[in-house]
Amino acid sequence: MNRKRALSILSCAVLLLSLAGCGKTEEEPTPSAGTAVQVQAVTMSAISTDSNVSGQVLADNESTIMISAAAKCTAVYFHAGDRVEAGDILCTLDLSSTLSSYNAASISYASAVQSYQDQSQVFADQIALYQKNLNDLNALYQIGAASQAEIDQAELQLQSAIATRNSTLAQLEAGMENAKSGLEQLDTALENVDGSGNVIAPMSGVLATMTAVENSFVNTAAPLAVIDDAEHMKITVSISEALVPKLSIGDKADVKVSAANASFSAAIRSVDQSASAQTKLYTVTLDVPADVAGLLSGMFADVTFHTDVNDNAVVIPTEAILTSGSTQYVYVVEDDTAKYVEIETGLTGTGVTQVTSGLSMGQQLVTVGQSYLHDGDAVRIVSGEE
Repeated sequence: MNRKRALSILSCAVLLLSLAGCGKTEEEPTPSAGTAVQVQAVTMSAISTDSNVSGQVLADNESTIMISAAAKCTAVYFHAGDRVEAGDILCTLDLSSTLSSYNAASISYASAVQSYQDQSQVFADQIALYQKNLNDLNALYQIGAASQAEIDQAELQLQSAIATRNSTLAQLEAGMENAKSGLEQLDTALENVDGSGNVIAPMSGVLATMTAVENSFVNTAAPLAVIDDAEHMKITVSISEALVPKLSIGDKADVKVSAANASFSAAIRSVDQSASAQTKLYTVTLDVPADVAGLLSGMFADVTFHTDVNDNAVVIPTEAILTSGSTQYVYVVEDDTAKYVEIETGLTGTGVTQVTSGLSMGQQLVTVGQSYLHDGDAVRIVSGEE
């Protein structure tokens, strides 16, 4: 009985040892000590101050068609957004009364001009005759064949003729200018309109606007049509006086037009040297490269000017910089230890800052995790650039 009990106890012991062996696992490595950080090597690169402003896309060449005479539109052949060629008929207007008025004004002006010219010639001949008579009398007076009274009478006739000429021609000139003014007004009203009332496209491009509606009267206060030269576009922006001296013709700027999903580099064409009286801002015009497509006049553009360029500077991510009062500082890693370094900064770009003192090339700059560090802390680099 004791023997059986001993065997049972021994079996239990073996089983317990076996179970203990099955549950044993390998020891996991102990994480190295120190705060986890990411680093990158300090390098030299170019940096510039970025100034972001909003601008507008405009056609470099634009034609506005105004109809200042009351007219009914009888037919429309193109609509906003259509491509047109110079000479295309955009629409047809009933301008019969206006054309009749124009013809009458043309005749009136021609008549006024002819009357002025005729009267000028008559007075010129008359005055020349009076002047000759006076000259002859003066010659006769010298030899005693004419009296002073005759000379005085001849001078009076000459001066009277001159006064009459000036008065008459002034009236005729006023009438001629009045007729000319009326004709010019009708010329403006009928600009880009042929003798049949057809509105003709003066240039090739895209119809930015088209207000003519068939069987409706045109709006004389607004353009009937605006044609943009879509192949030649420009960007205009307004800037403050502080930025004006930093920009020059030919400088490049980055442009983004979200509506057209377009990003490109544009060169400055001009920088106004006088401010707008209303906004006190200065206009800058940039040329859109010929290979940029999809832009329409009126679209908004985000423009970034790069100024105060330094092509060889110590440049670090701005987010790596910490501040305490007026002091700026960073952490670098040396022998797995965080080192506190005070710095001075210069230019600020998009997401980057120039360091003018405190750092040198090759140092391992902490870019992530710096907010948890103190000088002398042990660190563990988890990722970064060597």
